[in-house]
Amino acid sequence: MHVLTRVAVLLGAMSLTSPTLARDDGRYANSPLKPWFESLHSGYGQCCSDADGSVVADPDWESDHGHYRVRIDSEWVVVPDAALITEPNKVGRTMVWKHYIDGHPRIRCFMPGSMT
Repeated sequence: MHVLTRVAVLLGAMSLTSPTLARDDGRYANSPLKPWFESLHSGYGQCCSDADGSVVADPDWESDHGHYRVRIDSEWVVVPDAALITEPNKVGRTMVWKHYIDGHPRIRCFMPGSMT
């Protein structure tokens, strides 16, 4: 196998196994909530920014006595207690910060909103 082919295969494999990097492309640079989003953290660490979080529609999350689950890619995922953001939600929308392990969604941070 050629050296360049080996390098390409190695880099491709690394991209599949490495954690997702932040996607902040500058769209939210002037948002007054940017510093607040960047300060959010769960028991798993910093959640990143609004650009990394996804808004969750009310039909796609449930609460049962303080425990949550979220539908991500047609799969219901239980929110680990450590992923719960406990500070007040300044945007009011339910948000989830997700990543994937073995092709299945996992939750790094979850911020419940108000169900209507």
